[in-house]
Amino acid sequence: MDQTPSTAQKALEINLDLKKFGTFAEIGAGQEVVRWFFHVGRASGTVAKSISAYDTAVSDSLYGAAGHYVSRSRLEAMLATEFLQLQQRQCDRAPQHNALFAFADTVTTQSVTHHRLGHGWMGIRFQNEPGEEASDIIIHVELPGGETVQQQEAIGILGVNLTHAAFYCNRDPNLVIHSLMDGLSRRRVDVDMIKFSGPAFAGVDNRLMSLELVEDGLTDAVLFTAQGEVVQPSEVLHDRCVLIERGSFRPVTNVTWDMLVRAQQQLALSVPPVDQSPVVLMEMTLSNLSTQQKIDHEDFLARVDLLGALGKFVMVSNYTRFDGVTGYLRKCTPGWIAMVIGVPTLREIFEERYYDDLPGGILEGLGKLIQGKVKLLVYPTRETATSDLDTADSLDVKPNQRSLYKYFQENGWIEPIDHFDGGQLHISPREVLARLQAGDASWETMVPSEVGRLIKDRGLFRNSQ
Repeated sequence: MDQTPSTAQKALEINLDLKKFGTFAEIGAGQEVVRWFFHVGRASGTVAKSISAYDTAVSDSLYGAAGHYVSRSRLEAMLATEFLQLQQRQCDRAPQHNALFAFADTVTTQSVTHHRLGHGWMGIRFQNEPGEEASDIIIHVELPGGETVQQQEAIGILGVNLTHAAFYCNRDPNLVIHSLMDGLSRRRVDVDMIKFSGPAFAGVDNRLMSLELVEDGLTDAVLFTAQGEVVQPSEVLHDRCVLIERGSFRPVTNVTWDMLVRAQQQLALSVPPVDQSPVVLMEMTLSNLSTQQKIDHEDFLARVDLLGALGKFVMVSNYTRFDGVTGYLRKCTPGWIAMVIGVPTLREIFEERYYDDLPGGILEGLGKLIQGKVKLLVYPTRETATSDLDTADSLDVKPNQRSLYKYFQENGWIEPIDHFDGGQLHISPREVLARLQAGDASWETMVPSEVGRLIKDRGLFRNSQ
């Protein structure tokens, strides 16, 4: 029997908790969250104020001018303003009487006219106990389908889930994440960013919370900066060119790094100049992260720290194929997407069995892969130190795919990387890791100096999982 409380039960539990007292500020999708609290009754003891500042001039007068009204900065301004006003209005009450909170969201529902999907920012600032310093949870949500009214309903349910979880699940951030989708499904809601802050979440690593979003199936991919700051993809990728390298990065090797450097150099020559340099993403899939059929969080953070030390954004996804990556990035940018890969990966891209789940098979998958301006920059490989070089031009595709492969080459979707360091082409990350764990100091010659220093200083990857 399902013991998960319904949305109405959650809202009523909060209304009956006389220690909770707060404000609901909602922009863009109605007042769908606070409506639940009014609907179930007894809201007078919980809801201090409900406000919906739709007009931009009114919104600016309340929260300050904004370049974008559906943005993290607008949400944070709403939370700060409403919580401060609530504190000021409550100053005449005994401080132990209420634990204060401010809930806010700023949302745009889908627009057929403007070819825009629904999305929004949502958050809550709350005191865990009356009078204590406030803590925050903020999320970004995509609304992938349904009519406008259905998207509004989804926002209402998600807002109640977030508010309830902040009050009653905050001792376990993982439980907060699990409860966000109560009464919802991925067909209605995609939570692609979450950030915890404040004393209620002291010691919480938001990179692990981002990983949890993907592991729990709330989203397909998450993104964070070299400094470990979680970001919503559009905050970083909007209208930018992107260069992405996929791997396990356990550890980053000289070959891994040379692939990226050479790809950047070649991309600068082959793509028309743009005002900004490409955003470089290092992507790990859940399967890349798994060791012995599980994800070791300490090992995950070790890899992320290495990539951060190299100044790179990190993307974690559950995409097994590259066409999923293209679709994900295309939601954020119409610019060039370049993927640097090795010859073995290129060979896999043309394996028909990887597209068995698509009605159009390999043709559908490859069509999705190259949507818009896309390049596969292919780095050569060598099986052994003495074997022949494998390149994009020498790839042994199946006879029935030769014309298709040539079509990709002639249209510039496949481009061999011409300049490279051939000295360690035959050395794989697996071999480097094996030498490191065996105490063979030669591993240090196979990784960038910064990576080697960090591995030694922190004792990373020493366990033989």
